[in-house]
Amino acid sequence: MKKPLRKQKSVVEKAIEPVPVEASFAAIVGMIQAAKQRTYQAVNTELVSLYWQIGEYISRKLESAEWGDGVVEELARYLARTQPGLRGFTRANLFRMRQFYDTYRMNKKVAPLVRQLPWTHNLIILSQCKNAEEREFYLRMAARERWGKRELERQLRGTLFERVVLNPTKVSPAVRQLHPSAPDLFKDSYVVEFLNLPDGHAEADLHDGLVQNLKTFLIELGRDFCFVGSEYPLQVGGRDFALDLLFFHRGLNCLVAIELKADRFEPEYLGKLEFYLEALDRDVRKPHERPSIGVLLCATKDSEVVEYALSRSLSPALIAEYQTQLPDKTLLQAKLHEFYALNAPEESKTVEPPARPRRLYKDKRT
Repeated sequence: MKKPLRKQKSVVEKAIEPVPVEASFAAIVGMIQAAKQRTYQAVNTELVSLYWQIGEYISRKLESAEWGDGVVEELARYLARTQPGLRGFTRANLFRMRQFYDTYRMNKKVAPLVRQLPWTHNLIILSQCKNAEEREFYLRMAARERWGKRELERQLRGTLFERVVLNPTKVSPAVRQLHPSAPDLFKDSYVVEFLNLPDGHAEADLHDGLVQNLKTFLIELGRDFCFVGSEYPLQVGGRDFALDLLFFHRGLNCLVAIELKADRFEPEYLGKLEFYLEALDRDVRKPHERPSIGVLLCATKDSEVVEYALSRSLSPALIAEYQTQLPDKTLLQAKLHEFYALNAPEESKTVEPPARPRRLYKDKRT
């Protein structure tokens, strides 16, 4: 006797089937996590605001000579005695709060940024950055990229600020036309010291290392990059091709193709990348997405050769290099100093003779 056929459920019946209870709990977990994040951010904002207010109060007292430096130490002892269990208000930290306020109080653009970052991040930037421009750069980058403490310290060791100032990102005219904000989102050089690549490594070593350390590489690229695939297949005509790495950038709403070269940039490399971009835009890109961007990541490059190669390119492409070791910070800082000196206004280059010191008291011998 044949078994009766089981009736197939319609699409509507499937849609209204009850969801397993535990699966629906995920929504509650999401609410809890979101609330935790908002609470953490609110607490951090209030804490940094408190340190700003304390720094302002101490600064005004010291500037008016109402307090001497010794009073700050008395304040630290008083807080320790009257507020047992309260941490972070030692003499050294109180002076840091004063320095924190004094550093940013005249900069109305930067002052709101400091409240977006944890106090630890602010202390790192305050202690390791030498001028206002560098501090503002790392404040904005840390807030935009949501760097953790370790990544902030890594970017400082990697001299990101000096590299961005000295070597702006080189892009084709099509990039600026189709994606005006792209030059600010890509770098001229990427530091991949975490791969521990030896000298004379092959392209396959670079590729495999980036895939195996994808999470770290994504942080180095930027927070809006999403990984799509490795050796991504492209078929044109009757031939098969493989793109080294394919990403999607949420902010630019476009695919980002990365071709790897473990040697010096050569102009002919650009033609292959442009071919891949054409294939992506014709066969892979979705209707709502913008034109794809291509990145040639090379071991080294000659800036003048890059400029010539990109100037006539009709594709949105850029050429960057990767560095297998952290740059020499002292050398880059010296180059940055020379850069500022060369680009300073002419009137500021004339050295004024030192002013004669004013006599602060009367000479008793006269």
